[in-house]
Amino acid sequence: MADTVYHQTGRLAQFVLRRDRIRIPIWLFGFLFFTLIVPIAFLGLYGSQEDRDIMANTMENPAMVAMVGPADLTNYTIGVMTGHQMLLLTAVVVGLMNILLVTRHTRGDEESGRIELIRSLPAGRLANLTATVSVYSGINLVLALLIGVGLYLLNIESMDLEGSLLYGAALGGTGIFFTGVTALFAQLSESSRGTIGFSIGVLLIAYLVRGVTDVSIEALSWISPLGWVTKTEVYGANNWIPIVLLLIGSIILFAIANYLNAIRDLEAGFFSAKSGKRYASRFLQTPLGLALRLQRTGIIAWAIGLFVIGVSYGSVLGDLDSFFEGNEMMMQMLDASGGHSFTEQFIPMLMVVMAILATIPPVMAMNKLYGEEKKGRIEHFLARSVSRTKLMASFLIIAVINGFVMVSLAGIGLWVASAAVMEDPFTFGTLFVAAIVYYPAILIMISVSLVLIGLKPNFSSIVWFYLFYSFMVLYFGGLFDMPTWLEKISPFGYIPGLPIDNMEITPIIILTGLAFIMMLIGFIGYRKRDIEV
Repeated sequence: MADTVYHQTGRLAQFVLRRDRIRIPIWLFGFLFFTLIVPIAFLGLYGSQEDRDIMANTMENPAMVAMVGPADLTNYTIGVMTGHQMLLLTAVVVGLMNILLVTRHTRGDEESGRIELIRSLPAGRLANLTATVSVYSGINLVLALLIGVGLYLLNIESMDLEGSLLYGAALGGTGIFFTGVTALFAQLSESSRGTIGFSIGVLLIAYLVRGVTDVSIEALSWISPLGWVTKTEVYGANNWIPIVLLLIGSIILFAIANYLNAIRDLEAGFFSAKSGKRYASRFLQTPLGLALRLQRTGIIAWAIGLFVIGVSYGSVLGDLDSFFEGNEMMMQMLDASGGHSFTEQFIPMLMVVMAILATIPPVMAMNKLYGEEKKGRIEHFLARSVSRTKLMASFLIIAVINGFVMVSLAGIGLWVASAAVMEDPFTFGTLFVAAIVYYPAILIMISVSLVLIGLKPNFSSIVWFYLFYSFMVLYFGGLFDMPTWLEKISPFGYIPGLPIDNMEITPIIILTGLAFIMMLIGFIGYRKRDIEV
């Protein structure tokens, strides 16, 4: 019986790898690059123990503990600093990677009809799920080895072999755990949207529970799987017990997911879909109404997330001036001779990060149009009295409004928290304008996505590489003294860094006009090209 239900698991595992042969290397390279570049940067920024001790004092802020977790601040070496400030946040992104990719090969393939096709062939009932779980468990093991060996080969004194391998194991263990979480919700939910939503919900709850308990009752953070990540104490105590817990939890989740997959009907779920209204409203019957309904949950989640990110950054602004004044490297990077405080000069750096994060949901909203096309749903619209222009415009309206709301909420969150912690807080207008000035750059990213959908839809994912490039050159450009022209390749490189720089309206007008022209090109291309069926 076992051979029957798992028949052709190996062949299906090869198929999974074949389909993700581009995605997997990109994710692995991204994690490896960001992980290795941080300790190198820290070594340059905090070369002496005195500098690191000053940073350790800053990290005692409860807001920072809630954000990145606790650490041994009495022994704040480069290794401990890297583990403290990077491990948890990287683990969250690793969890997100596994949620997205595992959903694609489980509930996503079930929605598209691939699983039905596979089961019509001589393949076992549990073969596809087992193949997906096996592949991504293996990918996470590869990630753990790459990170562990890579960190050790940096040859930094405080980053020994055991600590480096534990760092990698914490990331790999987190990935395997959330592979299990996603595999479970792929059985419980009836849709890929539900699978992603519930899995990300677990990820966020685990992060919030850990944050609250780390600040209040640290012992209770053991109830959160992300709390286990911080309990590893990499490059310090090097505690391997949390890795064992992650693996045990993963095995339990895999077993439950397999059992549920074996007893449920194809395309069914254990969470019944909520019954809708008998008749759709007039708004829901429009392309705009339906597109908004499909993205409602994601928009709300991202809105809350961007506001929380703004609050998180704003909560540390009250301590920055005292920290920068004691750090020679930071004083060189942020020259206060122009009459601006160090905190004021730090605001543009925060705004760039928040603006790029705020670009993700509107681009996702725009790309949803091509996502629906690949699933074969667009022809149902176009077979009725709906023009391609109206259809694309519906998704564009959502993306444009989405971008404005997201960057606004990030700026508002920053102001709310900074007003509570700073003795002389910024005015609302100062921080809101500093955030909203990035909106034309967000429009450019939306228009790039629209042009790709209209002309070359198979290359629509290029917009994510462009956004990633923007983050790299703007966030690390000053640190590594990159040429200015590299920043100008990104639309974010033309935005004035308020409140330090003078407000320049010319680049804002040019970017907005360019975005409008690119949108027109996208509409023309979409009207002329063939629709995938």
